[in-house]
Amino acid sequence: MPDVSGLGGSTPAAPPYLPPSAALDGWQDLTAAAVALEPEPPAPHRVGWGFISLYTLAFMSTNLLFLAPVLVTLALKVDSLVGNQRAPASLALVAAAGALLAMVANPFFGRMSDRTTSQLGMRRPWMVTGLAGGSLGIVIVALAPSIPVVLLGWCITQLCFNELLAAMVAVIPDQIPSAQRGQVSGVLGVCTPIGSVCGAFVVKLFTGSLLAMFLAPCAIGGFFILLFAVTLNDRRLARGDKPIWSLREFAGTFYVNPRKNRDFSWAFASRFMFVLAYAFLATYQAYYLLDKIGTAKAEVPQQIFLGTLTQAAVIVAASLLGGKLSDRTGRRKIFVLTASVVYGLGLFVIAVASHFSGFLVGMAISGLGFGVYAAVDLALVVDVLPDKRNAAKDLGVFNVAGALPFSLAPAIAPAILAIGRSGGSYGVLYMVAGLCAIIGAAAILPVRRVR
Repeated sequence: MPDVSGLGGSTPAAPPYLPPSAALDGWQDLTAAAVALEPEPPAPHRVGWGFISLYTLAFMSTNLLFLAPVLVTLALKVDSLVGNQRAPASLALVAAAGALLAMVANPFFGRMSDRTTSQLGMRRPWMVTGLAGGSLGIVIVALAPSIPVVLLGWCITQLCFNELLAAMVAVIPDQIPSAQRGQVSGVLGVCTPIGSVCGAFVVKLFTGSLLAMFLAPCAIGGFFILLFAVTLNDRRLARGDKPIWSLREFAGTFYVNPRKNRDFSWAFASRFMFVLAYAFLATYQAYYLLDKIGTAKAEVPQQIFLGTLTQAAVIVAASLLGGKLSDRTGRRKIFVLTASVVYGLGLFVIAVASHFSGFLVGMAISGLGFGVYAAVDLALVVDVLPDKRNAAKDLGVFNVAGALPFSLAPAIAPAILAIGRSGGSYGVLYMVAGLCAIIGAAAILPVRRVR
């Protein structure tokens, strides 16, 4: 296993623990992902806080790249091109197409990352090229004169930023020992809310210049991602250990047998429903404030910033505490289940709110659920991965549960919105979102390999 402790000041990592079964699979040396997922020796070496800090900043920056346009700028760009009446349908087209592409890109680049024999490492090349390509897509969106050009730019953005994300997530099984995954997952759980707050804050600073609102998050996030990529003691794959490429293997990139991997499948279903609830909230938050709360268009960035700040403050505390308690008790399921229910209740509060203060209360409650969920869910997933030698690929498949909802939510939302009239339709939309979170809670119950 690579020495991942140099940045944190802890004891240098020992040679990887190789279980007796290693030679049976035809591998001369287990990959780091396999080592991380096999039973570990009694006292595995822990990663240092220096490494965790840099990784957290890079992971948070990756979230910043995705969330700034999803929360604010993409909706405002579409609105500036087609007007408020046509904006929801146009946004649905753009968001759905981008999410469908992300659904394919994430496992594909995860597979390619697992097969990379570059001297620069397995993950680093994909982080750098993904950042560069995604930033180019953001520029295209920002300068687009029409919806088709926005669509093109957003598809490029989703393709390349998911390349970056696949490599970034693979660092967990590569370098984090099992005994620390709940703790590290809890730290990473704050990345989404803080990324949301930072994105909304940066966008708010540049209100009045749509181009700057798009590009500033890329500049800030890109700096920390490149810093982590440069300093990462990346895992390397020997050419002799590179799996033989075949059409069957390529098709398997996008599939995990649900019958043979029931725990993974139920965890996938739980994540899918939870993220679907979040996708409804994030994608239509700007229009919710405009139509249901009655916010003036100029105040939307400010109110989204306040909402995400309120939510993030609760998420940070809940995530750090939830991850630590999960490691201490050795339990994952009860935390994921409870968190999903609480998140659903927060969405119900948002659904019935008629003033901005009610929206803030709902965001705070949802933050409690989101924080605990984010702290434990990733640790649970890594514990039930099906193929220990293809961790990035399987995590890529699992990330479909995080990408597909952002395609389905915009496709489903117009029908839900049609149920109500005026602002009331967004109340119905967030009621449905709350029910999705509750269903996600129930889906985690059949998982058996973790407590």
